[in-house]
Amino acid sequence: MLRATVKLCCGIAHDHLRRLPGLKIAAVAAMQKDVRGLVVRGPCRLPSEIPHYIQRPMGKETATCPAPPGDVSPSRLSSVDLSYTTQGERALQQALSILQQHTRWQAETTLDSGAAVSSATLPGLGKVFRAEVVLAVPVARLHQELFERIEQMPQWNPTLSRVKVLQRLGTDTLVTHEVTAPSPGNLVGQRDFISVRHCRRRERAVYLVGTATHVEPLPLQEGCIRAESRLSCIVLQPLVGDPGRTRFTWILSVDLKGWIPASVINRVLPQSQADFVKHLCRHLSAAACP
Repeated sequence: MLRATVKLCCGIAHDHLRRLPGLKIAAVAAMQKDVRGLVVRGPCRLPSEIPHYIQRPMGKETATCPAPPGDVSPSRLSSVDLSYTTQGERALQQALSILQQHTRWQAETTLDSGAAVSSATLPGLGKVFRAEVVLAVPVARLHQELFERIEQMPQWNPTLSRVKVLQRLGTDTLVTHEVTAPSPGNLVGQRDFISVRHCRRRERAVYLVGTATHVEPLPLQEGCIRAESRLSCIVLQPLVGDPGRTRFTWILSVDLKGWIPASVINRVLPQSQADFVKHLCRHLSAAACP
């Protein structure tokens, strides 16, 4: 359907058909419906860039088509914006695949709070770390703190010096820039990350996924090395029979860049997850955490 619609839109661009505005509007509306369907069905059907001959018909004519409140119609997004949404959906599918696999996870560390960090080596990602804990906080509160209020995260997480939302695409996709805080004796050094963050609700669970992306122009930060989050996914699931408590699962794969011994990376990353959970618990109220 989309291919046929594109051909029709290309045809109506000719001067001899410009006298038929009704046909043009109908074709553009049909194409918009197809493109929106591709976004909803997932990234495997949507290319990272929209060809120029599709971008032109998706202009002011489509602005008259109302979008649901809080949502952004694909017709109003540039090809770059659509690629961010696609990256988020791809990262989500990758995370779901990992979570559904019967992977053998090796224990790394356990906190007094009950949080356990484990690891596994997976194809295409290398070493992946997983943190798990049950928090005495409802899913909605955690979603607010970890996604909606992400720019306030350095206020309670001392390992971060700044988090800035560079772009909001609807209500479920963000492009962010995070800078870690300098730390005396830190073996890794200060890093910054540019990430696509995507939120998706499935049944009763909330998935907060992130992956590295590229933004122009955003120069390197002085004193920082630009690292990459290969994959980050936090899963928030309410406990059955106790919606005031949440099962928190976080899988993480990071390329810190620079020359760092594997032994250091394998110690720093699980510790960073454990520290994050500790600071999150303190922020939400130490008495409410397990």
